[in-house]
Amino acid sequence: MVGGTFTQRCYSDTPMDVKTAHHVVMTQANLAQPDAFLARLQQHHPPIPGQVTSLLLALKVITEDLKTATQLDRSLTYALHQLAYESRRSYEQGKQSRIEWPPLLDDDIERIAIAIAQIFKGEA
Repeated sequence: MVGGTFTQRCYSDTPMDVKTAHHVVMTQANLAQPDAFLARLQQHHPPIPGQVTSLLLALKVITEDLKTATQLDRSLTYALHQLAYESRRSYEQGKQSRIEWPPLLDDDIERIAIAIAQIFKGEA
């Protein structure tokens, strides 16, 4: 991803590399970026089309890269935690505020949490 915002590149015909996957995760967990996944949920806005797909792909790449790692980078770990925890919290707050979320967003957030748990467990 070039420049930092999600909207600049959602998909690619080539497989995502580890560096790009890390960038996607860090960017989507960054609350200072208004179009980031977490920022949109906190603002009670749905994800941008393709955003969850790119995030799940990045998590898959990171899972493969780290499956034998014994240590994790602190900033990556924090971003992963934020994505798992804050996305669920923001979703539930939105539901309480009667926000009409996209029908599959609940399942998407669950898939993100499962993918992150697999990274922490070292499972592929």
